[in-house]
Amino acid sequence: MRIPTDEQIRALHEKHAPTREAFDLVYIHCEIVCGIAEQLLERTGSDLNRDLARAGSLLHDIGVYRLYDTEGKLDHTRYVQHGVLGYELLLEEGLPDEIRRFCSCHTGMGISRSDVREQGLPLPVADYMAESGEEKLVMYADKFHSKTTPPTFVSAVSYAAQVRRFGEDKVITFKAMCETFGVPDLAPFTTAYGYALV
Repeated sequence: MRIPTDEQIRALHEKHAPTREAFDLVYIHCEIVCGIAEQLLERTGSDLNRDLARAGSLLHDIGVYRLYDTEGKLDHTRYVQHGVLGYELLLEEGLPDEIRRFCSCHTGMGISRSDVREQGLPLPVADYMAESGEEKLVMYADKFHSKTTPPTFVSAVSYAAQVRRFGEDKVITFKAMCETFGVPDLAPFTTAYGYALV
């Protein structure tokens, strides 16, 4: 499997970002998720593939660029599609499935086939669930930073409260991940990036 370098990944973001503002929003978020994932790996001493987790972290949200219109506005109504759009974008770029899956399998605590049907989500009916340890790590690390306006860091308590609206099973999955990977120390990130913790 070919894992793209940081430079190749940044070039992909620059190629597909419709505006500098979009690049800054998405790429900085991906950098933060990468930093959180790497902190968790260091603390747990996990034997997960660090290069794969790094690439997945840096690419997981690249599909967001395909939700911008010609005027540079983000279509929030279709946001749930960004993972599938990212998977398609990386397929077009010739990246392997192991890399593309970070895009399609990181949303929420995973989206099941029944979630798609029951919630009427605008997605092809399929399972979009993290399977490998690296996919689970990136999905989990992603929960601690939000691209809201302005962007914020999200505590484990806040995320557990937010995800409850999608079902108690999602809360259970999140809490299991907290036990597996630990809760990240967000203080270095809030200091470095200046975003509030909610």
